[in-house]
Amino acid sequence: MTERIEHRACFGGWQDVYRHRSEVLGCDMTVGVYFPPQAQQGPCPVLYWLSGLTCTEQNFITKAGAQRYAAEHGIILVAPDTSPRGEQVADAEGYDLGKGAGFYVNATRKPWAPHYRMYDYIVDELPAWVEADPAASQVRGIAGHSMGGHGALTIALRNPDRYRSVSAFSPIVAPSQVPWGQKAFTAYLGEDRQAWLDHDAVELVRRGGSKLPLLVDQGDADEFLETQLRPQLLQEAADAAGHPLTLRLQPGYDHSYYFIASFIGEHIAHHARAFAA
Repeated sequence: MTERIEHRACFGGWQDVYRHRSEVLGCDMTVGVYFPPQAQQGPCPVLYWLSGLTCTEQNFITKAGAQRYAAEHGIILVAPDTSPRGEQVADAEGYDLGKGAGFYVNATRKPWAPHYRMYDYIVDELPAWVEADPAASQVRGIAGHSMGGHGALTIALRNPDRYRSVSAFSPIVAPSQVPWGQKAFTAYLGEDRQAWLDHDAVELVRRGGSKLPLLVDQGDADEFLETQLRPQLLQEAADAAGHPLTLRLQPGYDHSYYFIASFIGEHIAHHARAFAA
């Protein structure tokens, strides 16, 4: 069952928000979908945006200013919530575990396993739901911020046949080596660190395989740069593996949506070029 709960004109298209039932997560999910004006003429490619810790679908659609660029390039933007929701869904104290902190993995440990299956939701269920609309093509890209940047990179690297392009802002590139990731992975996946590595972009690049080009923007004034993000680890892995990576350190920018809004146009253009290739 799907219900449209917001419908707003925006740059010649429509910014909608939907509530739909997720069988994978066992709860209702909210998803922001921007339809550019070109969607009225035929199917458009789809860019999936994965947000970071504490976010819902609202952060990206209200703060990033992405709709303007999506309208220019004829791209549908899909911004899901960051975790399962509802009274029956397990939660924890603090902002970095539980609701708002799904980390885009399939949890295997109690009490998280019944609902926290964000990897399957993003990779399979959400695209199937989106592509049931005739306005959406099966040409996909994926992008994200912070925890969502981690999700975008790892999902694209593990599923290169499903995505034409990938980019990230301030991603957690090596969650198995930093506190945010270690806390979440211990809770969701258990103590087996080998299982963690399947959701670690640095490790996935190091393993080789897909050479899907990566675009990463990182602010050099980001308060989490050295403790949680550590983009140099991704650069080192890409250099060693010969993986195409454009890592841009942007002077003066922090971890906020001011940073994302400043460069989202360049990211959408990056995806548009890949979609047109």
